[in-house]
Amino acid sequence: MTMHSSVTTSRQGLAVSVQGLTRRFGERTVIDRLDLDIRRGEFVALLGASGCGKSTLLRILADLDHDIEGDVLVSPRRGIAFQSPRLFPWKRVWSNVVAGLPAGRDRARADAALGEVGLAHRGDAWPKDLSGGEAQRASLARALVRNPDLLLLDEPFGALDALTRLKAQALVADLWQKHRQAVLLVTHDVEEALLLADRVLVMRNGIVAHEAAVGLPRPRPPGTLEFNRLRLQLLDWLGVAEPVDPSIEPSDEHE
Repeated sequence: MTMHSSVTTSRQGLAVSVQGLTRRFGERTVIDRLDLDIRRGEFVALLGASGCGKSTLLRILADLDHDIEGDVLVSPRRGIAFQSPRLFPWKRVWSNVVAGLPAGRDRARADAALGEVGLAHRGDAWPKDLSGGEAQRASLARALVRNPDLLLLDEPFGALDALTRLKAQALVADLWQKHRQAVLLVTHDVEEALLLADRVLVMRNGIVAHEAAVGLPRPRPPGTLEFNRLRLQLLDWLGVAEPVDPSIEPSDEHE
């Protein structure tokens, strides 16, 4: 087993370099000799069915799982946000944001990060007093305060209502445009992946089975011909059939 925590000189253009990664749980192989590169500043989305290994891969890249085989080289400055905000209920929001960081100008750093996610006015609040969207933004601030080269997002919008989710997606897009760190977003939402990412990967049977470059200009309104083409392509790789609108009558015309 080999695990590296920093990018070597020969791989300076990469935030992540994975070669031959394997992760087993007992007799079950969840990740099977996977190869993956993520360039510095690149936004990558990872799709796949539940249990395909997406979150396991993210935990490995976050240095939270070490029982692996293969080579994993990751930029040492990482931030991570999960689907659950995981805020400490006994700490105020600002203190949650800097939890785990070395002491020194903690409040100023927390306030700056909270300001970036629109929560400058909520630093003294308790986590129980936050809405779901605010709690998720606080979790994102906790990731950003580390000034990461690599931002790992594990279904960060999955528990949000539709409107709050759209606002959170727009926030992440704006923050990425500002900071240009590498991002790996794990999601089940094909449209979300296409709205945000430079490249979308489909994980299946423990490997990256398909990847699609998203060359669309930002911002990307859904519904364009190329957006829909990519969406249908990804749905096909995920084994999901496009639903038929029952309100549309089949045509009797023949060409």
